[in-house]
Amino acid sequence: MNNRDFGTRGEDFTASYLTKLGWTILARNFRAGRLGELDIVARDGEYLAFVEVKTRSGNQYGTPGEAVSYAKQANIRRLAQAYMERYKLHNLPVRFDVAELLMDRDGTIRDINLIKNAF
Repeated sequence: MNNRDFGTRGEDFTASYLTKLGWTILARNFRAGRLGELDIVARDGEYLAFVEVKTRSGNQYGTPGEAVSYAKQANIRRLAQAYMERYKLHNLPVRFDVAELLMDRDGTIRDINLIKNAF
């Protein structure tokens, strides 16, 4: 499985996982011009949650969540602001979460760790 398929499989699994937790998926792969992409936008109760999904096959280079650098966090915040402006969602509490997945290269999920309020 190539890297794009690997990442997509992780995002698909995460969206399904969040739905089973009772979250409502509002958007996947939201793009705002050249800023980039939000993996998942969801409602978790009263919160509007922006979820960055990081899928890795192992921890040899650190945990998946450690790949969400300060620069990446700043970009996700800008994208979240663009999403909220586009859909006029100004009075909701916002949260930034990271979903860490460990998955074998054949697509078998070994572990998922959802970090709420990651940044």
